[in-house]
Order: sequence, then C-alpha cells, then structure tokens
Amino acid sequence: ELQGLMTGVNDEVNTLIAAYQNLSPEDTRAQDSLLKVYEGIEASRRKIIIDFAAKHPASFVSGTEVLNAFMYNPDINEFQAAYNTLDTSIINSSLGDDIKELLESAKRTAIGEVAPDFTAADVQGNPVSLSSLRGKYLLIDFWASWCGPCRVENPNLVKTFDNFKDKGFNILGVSLDDQQGREAWMSAITQDELNWDQVSELKGWQSDVAKLYGVRGIPMNFLLDKEGRIVAKGLRGQDLRDKLGEFLN
Repeated sequence: ELQGLMTGVNDEVNTLIAAYQNLSPEDTRAQDSLLKVYEGIEASRRKIIIDFAAKHPASFVSGTEVLNAFMYNPDINEFQAAYNTLDTSIINSSLGDDIKELLESAKRTAIGEVAPDFTAADVQGNPVSLSSLRGKYLLIDFWASWCGPCRVENPNLVKTFDNFKDKGFNILGVSLDDQQGREAWMSAITQDELNWDQVSELKGWQSDVAKLYGVRGIPMNFLLDKEGRIVAKGLRGQDLRDKLGEFLN
C-alpha cells in the first residue's frame, strides 16, 4: 500500500536528483532552486507517511518509515505528531528506541533552543568549546573530507565567511572524518581554504557531537545567534547569505 502511495513522489525525487547532478558546481542559484523544490516534495512524502502511520500504528513499516522520514533536519511538530500515532508495541521496541533518540536530539536542536555545548580537538589537538565562541553569529558546519556534497558546498561557505566575517560572523567546522582520515581532513581544509576553526573527534559516524545534534547526514549546519541560540539550520548557498543579511546587514 505505502509503496503505491510513494511511487509518484519517488519518481519526482529521482528526476530532481538527475537534474541536480547535471548542474555545474558554480551554478548555485539553480542548486538553491532545486533544493527548494526538493523540500516541497519531501513535505509531501512526510504527509503520506504520517497518514499511513495513523492508519497502521502497529506496523513495523510505519515505524521504519517515520524514522527514515524525520532523520534529516526534522520539523519537531510533524515528528511529534507522527510519533504519537505509533502503537506502544512499536514505541517499546528497539526501533522505537531509535525513533525516541532521534526525536530527543531534534528537540535539543530546535529553533530557539540554546545549542548544546561540546568540546572537541582542533587540527593541533587543542580543545575548542562551542561556548567559548559566543559573542558572534556562528555556523556549526558538519562535514567530512570524503563527503562530495560538502566539498561542493565549501566554496559557498568561503564566500559567505569572507562576506560576513567582519560583521560579527564565524564558522566552526565539525568533521566526521575518522582516525584514518586525519591527513585527508587536514588536506581538505587547506585545499578548500577553510580559514576558520575546525574540530573533529576523528570517530566518523560515531562522533559524540554528531549524535548530540542528531546529525545523520552531511552537509548539515546550525546557525546560532550571539547568545548561542539556534536561529536556523540546514541552510546552504544564497539562503545562508540571505539569512545572515537579515541579522548582520
């Protein structure tokens, strides 16, 4: 039943992905435009899943699809509504534990919340705490040297940093490279000219910071105000510059 409901949405996503892959890395406006279309399609997908879960609350499929649908940058109200439809047999299962963990991390990083503090080592091995960087608007940027979309986005971040660094803006890069990727991480910082603070636990997807923020896909970012409150997340390219312009111009 769900597969049939999803057919049209999946076809739209596949068409969009093909169009995105054919764009040049420099065509940021077209990238942003396609991302907005994608967000609309994903909203339709989530509604289908919420409706399906409401009709089949004890279905393992419902639980799995709720987890997948809200894995990346979830809307808290939608996520909570979907969670509330699930039967206790799902909620009390290991799958339910995964959903609860994701929901709690989403609540911790909701717009308006103070970003959870953390400390991680920079490229020299020195500890850097998030709380020590308050006083400026700060972008926490989750990325990795092996992440193609992250590397494509890095020139946009460099442009944004250069435009706003003298207006009270900073970036903290959090890499999900692992110990074996340490040299690749440092090389990527140099190659991409990322002239801002960079930290990593070098634990890959086992990163405690990534788990704290519920990051299950990269690139992902969180924009904080001067007091450390989350004011936006998941912004790229011109969308990020427009949001910073609202605050800093």
